[in-house]
Amino acid sequence: MTTTYNSIKSLREALKPLRADKKIALVPTMGNLHQGHISLVKLAKQHADIVVVSIFVNPTQFGVGEDLDSYPRTLEADTEKLIEVEADYIFAPTVDEMYPIMPPPTQVLAGSISQMLCGKSRPTHFDGVGIVVTKLFNIVQPDVAIFGKKDYQQLAIIKQLVRDLSFDIQLIGGPIVRAEDGLALSSRNQYLTETERAAAPELHKAVQDLAVKLQSGRATSETALQSLIEESITAINAKGFKVDYLEVRNQDLTPITEFAGKQSWVIAVAAWLGKARLLDNQEVDI
Repeated sequence: MTTTYNSIKSLREALKPLRADKKIALVPTMGNLHQGHISLVKLAKQHADIVVVSIFVNPTQFGVGEDLDSYPRTLEADTEKLIEVEADYIFAPTVDEMYPIMPPPTQVLAGSISQMLCGKSRPTHFDGVGIVVTKLFNIVQPDVAIFGKKDYQQLAIIKQLVRDLSFDIQLIGGPIVRAEDGLALSSRNQYLTETERAAAPELHKAVQDLAVKLQSGRATSETALQSLIEESITAINAKGFKVDYLEVRNQDLTPITEFAGKQSWVIAVAAWLGKARLLDNQEVDI
């Protein structure tokens, strides 16, 4: 049976007697659930006895002029999906419940890792992620937390948060779930027009093409790598996108300084297509 709680106190009371002999997993979401979210819930069920799914459109991670007001809120439909997949608890608090003072005076800052990639164009985004994830970890006190790898930088920041704040939580990254044509599933895909939706898979194709070039050994130096990146940006923009960033980094998001021998890199990209800002990434072993 799936039970919904709106208050921190009631959820804590429900979870307290379970902690002695049950393993608890948390799947944080902002709702408007799609099959990518559902795959994370299924993954959580493989690693825990009790699965808590939070549904909270977190205002602190939206910048000025972003889509906080228009972000889809579909709690009834989300609840039906979570009942079907047999999630145990839904935590759906109000903004007032999560933030008695708004904006919250306390901050959880991630430092330099939050200032690259998405942080360049969304400078306050990961500060908002830091406080809401910290609060959810404190409220639920899960043994396991599941995050999707589509938000690659977010997952890296949360790994750092768990390490530096000594949370006793096992983090698991769920693989990107894609539509049949390769587009990474996202709640913001619904902003795409029919024409834009038809073009959207080109972003993933461009990332795949770049991965093939990297694996063929063409990135022999920083200059050569940058040339390949610029070629990819030009190709993506030619398909109607406006690239926010496209970067290749080590899988821990540190800059690449070694080009010889075995390497593990990640291609990370964000691009606008109409009103939708699309994210994608691909890990590449060189």
